[in-house]
Amino acid sequence: MIEDKNPQRTSIAQLGEFGLIDHLTKNFTINQDSTIKGIGDDAAVLDFKDKKVVVSTDLLIEGVHFDLAYMPLKHLGYKAVIVNISDICAMNAKATQITVSVAVSNRFPLEALDELFAGITHAAIEYNVDVIGGDTTSSQKGLIISITAIGEANEDEIVYRNGAKETDLLVVTGDIGAAYMGLQVLEREKQVFQVNPNSQPDLDAYTYLIERQLKPEARKDVRTLLHALEIKPTSMIDISDGLSSEIMHLCKQSKVGCNLYEDKLPIDPQFINVCEEFNIDSTTVAINGGEDYELLFTIAMEDFEKIKGNPNFTIIGHMTQESEGIHLVTRANTKIALKARGWNALSE
Repeated sequence: MIEDKNPQRTSIAQLGEFGLIDHLTKNFTINQDSTIKGIGDDAAVLDFKDKKVVVSTDLLIEGVHFDLAYMPLKHLGYKAVIVNISDICAMNAKATQITVSVAVSNRFPLEALDELFAGITHAAIEYNVDVIGGDTTSSQKGLIISITAIGEANEDEIVYRNGAKETDLLVVTGDIGAAYMGLQVLEREKQVFQVNPNSQPDLDAYTYLIERQLKPEARKDVRTLLHALEIKPTSMIDISDGLSSEIMHLCKQSKVGCNLYEDKLPIDPQFINVCEEFNIDSTTVAINGGEDYELLFTIAMEDFEKIKGNPNFTIIGHMTQESEGIHLVTRANTKIALKARGWNALSE
């Protein structure tokens, strides 16, 4: 396929704010019964009747949370929605609506925003959420995206971070660490490209890892899976900043300790191979990497038989008395105090 060296560039300024909003939102449709009024008025109107409403907001900033050198705008739009829906899933709730706000510098033409919103639209369709509003404005530096996700659940379905009890089992969905190693591959290829712009990377050996970084998925299926198993978690959180950080959040909120077992960590074979290639310890990455958007939760010991052997879940540890602390139990059966070394957006 021959690359178009002179793509069309339509200035956003010529549309004006309201013209831009009309252009970007024309493909959004209303599908949720709880959406009474979406885009087009001073505020959206929602009706959840007897349901409880859960709300979460995330901010994504160019140069801090994403690099457009290797993050396609369509993937960025999709991912921006997913990271917010994941927070709703972590409450054991169903995502129903989102609002989308963007700030862009004048280096972005209209066609770039079309790509971004194509990804947002695809995610909205895939996860059956209504886009009901937001804002657009200018930015002095790059691209900023803010998305607020809204969800619903019955009061008795909602799971918080503070419900874990001593002896509860610690469970994780899917596998962990792959998104971080996908980022390492992309960063390496970016550096190679900067040295030699004519180089063409061969990324076939890293497909899964790169997909986990560029196009993650929120675990909306877990709510249904747990309901079918007749299990309600005692606490839950999504893995955005790294497993170690999330475990410490659960322990702090629930006032318990934890033993995490190294030999129980669910990691993908491609992940292990690439860790060896980069000469990085796979356990260190698995517990600190972040951006997996899997769900980490605790269940009562009595629910062990219900979840045992289920391919969607892995039991990776158990909760203890708070006084026992938070530890990683190594394959050599040595206890190491767990530290939160996951993502910190405010680190220098």
